[in-house]
Amino acid sequence: MKENNPHREDREQIHELLKQYENLKNGHKHSFIDEEAFEKIIGYFQEKENLAKAMEAAELAADQYPYSALLLIKKADILIANRKYKEALTILEQAEIFDGTDINLYILKTDAYLALDKQDKAVELLEEALNLFEGEEKIELLFELADVYDDYEDFDKLFDCLKMVLEDDPNNEEALYKICFWTDFTGRNEEGIRLHQQIIDEFPYNELAWFNLAAAYQGLKLYEKAIDAYQYAITIEEKFDYAYRNMGDAYIRLRKYKEAIEALERVNELAKPEDVIYEAIGYCYDKMKNFAQARFYYRKASHLRPDDSRLFYKIACTYFNEGQWEASLKQLDAALRIHRQQPEYNLLAGECKVQQGLYKDAIQFLSMVVQTKPKHTAGWEALIRCLFTGGYYEEAIEQTDTALGITGGKPVFYFYKSAVLFADGKTKEAILQLEKAMEKSPKLLKKFVELNPAILQNQLVVDVIARFKRNKSI
Repeated sequence: MKENNPHREDREQIHELLKQYENLKNGHKHSFIDEEAFEKIIGYFQEKENLAKAMEAAELAADQYPYSALLLIKKADILIANRKYKEALTILEQAEIFDGTDINLYILKTDAYLALDKQDKAVELLEEALNLFEGEEKIELLFELADVYDDYEDFDKLFDCLKMVLEDDPNNEEALYKICFWTDFTGRNEEGIRLHQQIIDEFPYNELAWFNLAAAYQGLKLYEKAIDAYQYAITIEEKFDYAYRNMGDAYIRLRKYKEAIEALERVNELAKPEDVIYEAIGYCYDKMKNFAQARFYYRKASHLRPDDSRLFYKIACTYFNEGQWEASLKQLDAALRIHRQQPEYNLLAGECKVQQGLYKDAIQFLSMVVQTKPKHTAGWEALIRCLFTGGYYEEAIEQTDTALGITGGKPVFYFYKSAVLFADGKTKEAILQLEKAMEKSPKLLKKFVELNPAILQNQLVVDVIARFKRNKSI
């Protein structure tokens, strides 16, 4: 028994049609090709990207069937491919006279208008055409109109088009995938929630609708509700990796790091490993103060993203938190080779050097911080603390004055200046600076005490603090 082979039959059919076409071209008697056959011949040449032969066939077809809208539309399609947009529109106007119900007429006109930068014409055409079609054809036009609005950067109307698709076809996957992004982009999360709740009421096992509902909740920072909806999505489709990914993010927002790790590990099981997932898991372990595990995942991320200096910095922070100054500096060295002047990296390197008692080295790093980010208060604080701890009092006083000038007189630097003056034996001036600091921001007294806890044994300091406590609540 001979098996059916549709592909072979198609090849044989087109081969026969091409023979008939050649006979007609060469003027052989009794040669005849109907409209549908001409359409297949033109389509064959288009598939082969032989536009010259496609146009030749379209011209011959138009001679044979001058009133065929179908063949005129094919000819217009070739003209658009050849960037002859105005000619294509003229042909399409002729085709519309013979048959205005072919959807391709409107799609090709839209393509031509967009190519001619006439988005308003394209919008007007498609909005009118929506009244002529129903079902799948109407949905196809809505997607076309959505693309025009995208090109036009009218994103709210784009959202409206996708919403209309889902109102007609609630299970349309393309619309469900697209509207998730545009709901977030346009900020129409409340509307997205209502729309997807309606879909779920009718189709409770639509995992994409559950996912979009969850994403809309997440857009409103309703993370608990988002997680519940993601749970429904993964119950329906247990390999829904994007649901686990977003659920991991929601758990992180709620500071439920253990649950976040479980969700993100599931992403790694279901999809190709990604640097951002490894980094997020590392972040969770970091927050749980499991620094060894945090490093493990940051390194995994770094292997996939080796040029990202921030990952080296994050690893350095885990070592710093464990008091491993040398190991931290080794990672910072890698980060600084990529971004030499990054203030955060220099700041942490300086703090490591301070912890090692290498104050001159620390000063070099911390000076880089205040040079590259002069209004960054933390940099000045670290530099002054370093100079104070290292016993460089004169330079510390100079830097407090510079910091006060650049930061607009931040009160913390009056406290620091007072502490340095006390350490340098300049008690009268130190008291004046302390009084000025207390007047400006008594709540920052803890910064003064942290710099030198023994200062509270100084009776003059105690008297100043007591006086301000009586007059103001600290």
